[in-house]
Amino acid sequence: MSSSVSLHHKGLGRWGSLALLLALAALPFVLTALGWEFYTGVATRVLIFAIAATSLNLILGFGGMVSFGHAAFVGLGAYTVGILMDAGVSSAWIAWPAAMLASAAAAALIGAISLRTRGVYFIMITLAFAQMFYYLMVSLKAYGGDDGLPLPQRSALLGLDLKNDQSFYFTVLLLAALVMAGVQRLLNSPFGWLLQGIKENETRMAAVGTRVFALQWQAFVLAGAIAGLAGALLANLNGLVTPHLMHWSQSGQLMIMVIIGGAGALWGGALGAAALLLLEELLSGYTLHWQMALGLLLLAVVLFAPQGLSGLVRRSKAVRHG
Repeated sequence: MSSSVSLHHKGLGRWGSLALLLALAALPFVLTALGWEFYTGVATRVLIFAIAATSLNLILGFGGMVSFGHAAFVGLGAYTVGILMDAGVSSAWIAWPAAMLASAAAAALIGAISLRTRGVYFIMITLAFAQMFYYLMVSLKAYGGDDGLPLPQRSALLGLDLKNDQSFYFTVLLLAALVMAGVQRLLNSPFGWLLQGIKENETRMAAVGTRVFALQWQAFVLAGAIAGLAGALLANLNGLVTPHLMHWSQSGQLMIMVIIGGAGALWGGALGAAALLLLEELLSGYTLHWQMALGLLLLAVVLFAPQGLSGLVRRSKAVRHG
């Protein structure tokens, strides 16, 4: 590892985080005042994908585990909410933790097998499991099959009307803030230091007595649970759960978000989710071939900013401070 300092992730600091939180809290009111209420849904989507991309960044950016099947955990979380609602259980207090548990259980199984491999084999096994879940849900006609499972309503949260887009936005914002704070605390703990140490030099960490497999497996399960929460929120936002949520292309999209934002940077996943989804929203209004522009952006990031947008921000700060 490069230095002990690099293992400590300060994030935006107390005041920076508070300013960002206040700005995001004011966003729906600003959008309403401008007559752009539609974009409250877009902002909610960005926050949900920020949670999902952050969960992938935990294992990819900080743990060195290149999982190409992370969308499976998002999809399982979404289907758990949909299936429970189909059975008459609409309480968010039950459905959302259940979604996290279901995704964590799947991650525990997949991690127990895939973490025994390395490199391209790990990538292919995680991809294979995700595709297995995808085709399983396509084959389950009782839950909509390829057409998906519509949700008759959003989950019920005591005291809050989640049917209201602003209430749902604030709920997602609170959960996103908790996830970011939790991940930062985890990364700055001995668990996080060991995880980052394994990414840098697995052999050396094993030689000094680190339980590499157990530690990577725990991180993999935790990332799966967080992705399941993102899936539960996405199901409520879309009002529909489809197998496409588990498709490999969705895993690729999450990976692109992490790369654009900066793998191994605390805010990398969130930055990448915001950049990718907002560019998609902007460019799709001008051309049907907006993916071409996104491809060029990804190429530019890989060639000129290998540490992603987070690296550019750090570099500009360093230049300002001499």
